[in-house]
Amino acid sequence: MLFNISYINIINKIRKLIESDDTGLGRLFDLIIQSLIVLSLITFSIGTLPDISERLHFVLFVFEIVTVIIFSIEYIFRIIITKNKLTYIFSFYGIIDLIAILPFYVSSGIDLRTVRVFRLLRLFRIFKLFRYNQAIARFHKALITVKEELVLFSFITILLIYLSGVGIYYFENDVQPEAFKSVFHGFWWAIATLTTVGYGDIYPVTAGGKLFTFFILFIGLGIVAVPTGLLAAALSQARKEENLNLLDKCKDYST
Repeated sequence: MLFNISYINIINKIRKLIESDDTGLGRLFDLIIQSLIVLSLITFSIGTLPDISERLHFVLFVFEIVTVIIFSIEYIFRIIITKNKLTYIFSFYGIIDLIAILPFYVSSGIDLRTVRVFRLLRLFRIFKLFRYNQAIARFHKALITVKEELVLFSFITILLIYLSGVGIYYFENDVQPEAFKSVFHGFWWAIATLTTVGYGDIYPVTAGGKLFTFFILFIGLGIVAVPTGLLAAALSQARKEENLNLLDKCKDYST
């Protein structure tokens, strides 16, 4: 009985340390994990440099072992403290946590060069940062708020790309059969133009094509501006709601 109570207390303390950021230890834990994620990404990039010394290579390898051990312990603890373990394991963050450590164990135990492709999965460690950032939560809430508008706008954008590709094909195909061989070649021009990137690898030379491009460029400015405005308004609303919730909590504590 006493053992069960002690075990439950330990689990509760670990849960509070890992999942809570309103305590000093919780914030310290978050800071350590975030710092290790950033440092592991930096060391991963340094490790790709050519002609690095054996000593530096050894230091990077030791740091990799240390970070993997810490991330592994964190992953195991998260499974232990989670009530519905399968839900966490197969959740987005659960999969990311596993992918962040999996390449080390896979590539260190097998000597096949092709298996080293799993090291690319170490880049997924950056997604672990999302767990500790309230701004990501606000951004997610903003996306949910304007989800329907973004879906509608995406459909309109795809339609505009199609119509632009077809239009430029009819304007330029006769004059530039190599550059605008088909409507699909026109799609590439439409994407580069509507996004205002304008690579310049293919461009109109006819008067009709240039006039058509003039109008498409104006539409392209709107394509960039509209979703930006939608997200900005939604983020502002999310922050306002968050401030109101904090104000309500402060009132409850004061009473």
